[in-house]
Amino acid sequence: MKKIAFVALSIVVLAASSSVFAQGKTRAQVYQELIEAQQNGLDYVTDASYPDVSPVFAQQVEHHKEALAAQAAAAASRVASSSAPAGSVN
Repeated sequence: MKKIAFVALSIVVLAASSSVFAQGKTRAQVYQELIEAQQNGLDYVTDASYPDVSPVFAQQVEHHKEALAAQAAAAASRVASSSAPAGSVN
């Protein structure tokens, strides 16, 4: 009786665990999330500071955010200056 119950329980556990893995993320999705985390400065989060940035890296993260904002502003000004004025038709 115990052997049958053990086999039945094993089958249920295997069926449940395979459905959990089927609903997981793909490698590409995880890789993209890692890239986004690095771009946002979240790779400075340590086990001791999770979910916040470690105080050791707080200054680096701030500089990183300022650099990203400067890059975005520069890109926006390039796009605005490269677009042709509305009245210039050749």
